[in-house]
Amino acid sequence: MANKTSGDRDFASRGPVVLGVTTATLVCATVFVVLRLISRFGIVQRVGWDDHFIILAWLLAFGTSFSICYGTSVGLGRHEVDVPADWDSALKKSEYIFSVLYNPALMATKTSILIFYLTLSKTQKIFRRATIATLAVVNIGGLALTLLNVVQCRPVGAAFDETIPETATCTDIITIYLSSAPLNIITDLAILFLPMPILTSMRLPKKQKIILVVTFGFGIFVAVVDVVRIAYLQSAARTHLRSVEDKSKPSGNASRNSDTNDFSYYASYSLMFSAIEVNVGIMCACVPAMKPLVSRFMPHLLRDTSQTEKTVLTTGSGLNHPDLANGNLQPPSQDLPTRPTLVAAPGAANPEAALGTALGGNADGAMGMMDFLTTPDMIELPCERANTYATAATAGSAPPFFDFVNFNKKKSIVDMTTKECIYPVMMVTVLFFVWGFAYGLLDTLNAQFQTVAHMSSAQFIGLHSAYYGGYFLGPLTFGRLVFQYWGFKACYTVGLVIYACGTLVFWPSAVLTSFPAFFISNFIVGLGLSTLEISANPFITLCGPPEWAEVRLNLSQGFQAIGTVVSPILAKKVLFKASADSLIDVQWTYLGLSLFNFALAIVYFYIPLPEATDDELEAAAQRINTPNTEKLFNVKVIWITLGLGVFSQLCYVGGQESISTTFAAYVARIYPGLSSVNHQAIGHTAFALSRFLTAGASLWIKPRYQLLFFYVGAIVFAAASMNGHGTTPAALVIMLFFFEGPIFSLIFAQSIHGLGKNAKLASVLLTSAIGGGAVFPPIAYGAMKAKNVQYAYCVVMAAFAAGTLFPIWLNLSPLAKAIVDPKKYEDH
Repeated sequence: MANKTSGDRDFASRGPVVLGVTTATLVCATVFVVLRLISRFGIVQRVGWDDHFIILAWLLAFGTSFSICYGTSVGLGRHEVDVPADWDSALKKSEYIFSVLYNPALMATKTSILIFYLTLSKTQKIFRRATIATLAVVNIGGLALTLLNVVQCRPVGAAFDETIPETATCTDIITIYLSSAPLNIITDLAILFLPMPILTSMRLPKKQKIILVVTFGFGIFVAVVDVVRIAYLQSAARTHLRSVEDKSKPSGNASRNSDTNDFSYYASYSLMFSAIEVNVGIMCACVPAMKPLVSRFMPHLLRDTSQTEKTVLTTGSGLNHPDLANGNLQPPSQDLPTRPTLVAAPGAANPEAALGTALGGNADGAMGMMDFLTTPDMIELPCERANTYATAATAGSAPPFFDFVNFNKKKSIVDMTTKECIYPVMMVTVLFFVWGFAYGLLDTLNAQFQTVAHMSSAQFIGLHSAYYGGYFLGPLTFGRLVFQYWGFKACYTVGLVIYACGTLVFWPSAVLTSFPAFFISNFIVGLGLSTLEISANPFITLCGPPEWAEVRLNLSQGFQAIGTVVSPILAKKVLFKASADSLIDVQWTYLGLSLFNFALAIVYFYIPLPEATDDELEAAAQRINTPNTEKLFNVKVIWITLGLGVFSQLCYVGGQESISTTFAAYVARIYPGLSSVNHQAIGHTAFALSRFLTAGASLWIKPRYQLLFFYVGAIVFAAASMNGHGTTPAALVIMLFFFEGPIFSLIFAQSIHGLGKNAKLASVLLTSAIGGGAVFPPIAYGAMKAKNVQYAYCVVMAAFAAGTLFPIWLNLSPLAKAIVDPKKYEDH
């Protein structure tokens, strides 16, 4: 080992920057905590558990920051060769203390914020449950990570002792930090956006609403800091990997503070940004609680001078009680940040206590959270709490309280004309492109992971099956509940959030090169995308005139196919490098994709989109002259049609995915010099083209004829692809892609015709049937191993042949024909 003395020579050190930045953020956090405590203890005179937890968070933040600052005095930020040997023990201990305190500091901060959230509303059940779930994730996940940091070495003392036993093993701490990144990002974003639906729905003057949203939106800075911190962690991990490669020394048996790793230098900025994350988090947590302080000393920042207090009280907030209109609700003096005082009207029973209760406070009139957040000129009473106030304040003598009601009901999707449905169909078609992009990207990433992690072909098939296993379970479990109880749009938000979480889980699987973690990531992505698809497909099918259902769905599915074409090319040509740390590079792709989907979930939460209740769906089905109540063998024909449609969908997707998972091996066998990536892109282009052509042809040709035609074509070209070498089978397999294209859309749209109020259940079953992609590829893989990949196409033929039962039924049964053939509403 090199002589570890700095002597009189100059050396590079990050220590001064780390010390200065860490100290500055700790001082700022301290100021914010003090101001918060002044506000809560001195002005509001109400202290909650959230205040106790923020004090605990500050104590832990002080410990983490102090350990870093102390570490800079004993070598943190210097190269290992520049750290004197007698500093090693103190440096290791400071790094270890930081690693142990980091997660508890985050836990305490986030717990404080989430407990504060629970005081905001006692009537919003979904908000409260989501907050409690986030609270559980924060603390369970944080505790697990804390224990992992404590036992990062075995024995534990090997993390900081000067003498390390030869049998000791240590997990690289940077690897642990990177693996925990998804949990931090997910909880940061959850904390940021949980209160936004409540805040944006409050009926307040514009300025006050903006103030509230911005106040709670300061958490975005924590997420930004977390991403910057990850960038430095990635840089540290890359340096570590290259160092290990250069020295040909396994990282698992080396101390993280060894000369090979140069931990004290390359990890110093990572530790600094970890401290910034903790301290900035505390500052953001304190911002909402400082409102009374600002209201007392700088009230002009909070009040909207464009409206008089009387106008806001009587109309602007929706508070329309007769006592208020008569002036019985009197605002306090301008220098007080407390709520208005209520002068009792004749016969009133303790009206001030009633107002305090209505605002979320106690029956004794203590200040509630909504009163705490707002100023006297920003009172907002949701409908149900205003009703409570009106009843209590008048002891039952007042007439019922009616809040502002929007009587302009949105038009149902089944009542829209072609022109009216263009906008909502376009907005939902964006989601089709998103999951098409995800599908193509996942296949390419799975292949890349297989190469880097030296996975077997069986494991690759397993990853594919995990994705489609999520498709099978998602619709049958929570997806069905979300769709049934909250409607079409809720599925978009929930699906995008789950999809985003699944892409983030790729992060630890790439860092650890872990097959189980990557398996879980694929499964979660499948859960999310199936939740999207359970709603998007029936939305497109039902939104607009029924005679053009297949046209709309094939057009939207065509854009899904375009996403499938684009993503593999982008992944192979732009994202990947042939190096040992290629998966680390790809993590940024997944992080960007995840953040994009979180943002898209927010956008779709606020975008106005039409819905359809079960009653409206049933009424629409009755407006079409179809025999949807007729029975065959004592079973309604619509259920026989749906059952065969579900079976056909399962077989079709199974055959499609058998082709997808064996395509690279197929090209390598028939034409060794041909690029499988480029050839598959051509195939997906043909796949997309056929969907657009079918959409146009549906204007003249009945969909049941088209479905039978494309199924027969797929069977013929699957059989033809089983023999030969060179350009002929290469061209035949492209034709196979072409005939596959529109089958999914034609099955789905025709399966839900005439089902009325059961259309949502039908969508659940049809989407779950996509899980056939988890069943048939392993069978095809077994056939490939038994003989060769071309022989495995017999599985594809069998799957498509079985699926053909559905179009045969549609074309032979007069009742089925009458149900699925395009028809207009009778009253149009």
